[in-house]
Amino acid sequence: MTDCLNCNAATVYNFCPFCGQKSSTKRFSMKHFVLHDFIHGVFHLDKGFLFTVKELVTRPGHSVREYIQGKRVDHFNYFTCFILLLAVGHFIGSYAQITADQLFEDGKMSGFHKVAKDFAKFIVLATVPFYAFASFCVFKKAKLNYIEHLVMAMYLMNGILILGLFFTSLRVFYGNIKVMRELNLFNPLLEFIYMCFFFYQFFSKFQYKKSTLFILIILNTCLLLILKGLVNFTVDQIGTAYFK
Repeated sequence: MTDCLNCNAATVYNFCPFCGQKSSTKRFSMKHFVLHDFIHGVFHLDKGFLFTVKELVTRPGHSVREYIQGKRVDHFNYFTCFILLLAVGHFIGSYAQITADQLFEDGKMSGFHKVAKDFAKFIVLATVPFYAFASFCVFKKAKLNYIEHLVMAMYLMNGILILGLFFTSLRVFYGNIKVMRELNLFNPLLEFIYMCFFFYQFFSKFQYKKSTLFILIILNTCLLLILKGLVNFTVDQIGTAYFK
């Protein structure tokens, strides 16, 4: 029998039955940091970052619903995942042959990109509360509270960032600006499809008729894209007026 290092409760198990702390821990070392914390936390497909990425690509709505309902041990924290995806996107983007602002002709959205250069995470985060409020209003019958919709919106945003990483990666290996501008026009359509897929999976287990659910999903997705457009337009105006 040992005392839990976290809550001091007596336990004979490998994990404390009261707080979940592992009974046996080792001092931090380079081996532990690299092999356990970094490799296990980021690259394991059964849990952690890559597991969450895989889930957000293959079964986003189901996995996020399960997370909100309590199945959380395998998932990467939604906010940490968000920060890490932004960092990965910034890293890949630094090697791109075409910058994000070059995807828009005649300086369109130039103000937006002036702001996004230093405040990208705040711009993306600014849309999340609006996304959450929209889905909270549209899917009232699901009886989820606003914070649960906020968590759902964060994971939705993470999924959209993953889609963005694919396009950013293309700009690293392909430098034809005309083709990339044409491909960029499909981004809203891809987001629309992903959002519909996400919401269908998420709310398919709630008490909605299929026809009703279909209408609500289309309505909610259109609202989110409109809200995103309004946020981006506002940021573009601010960037044009106040950023050089």
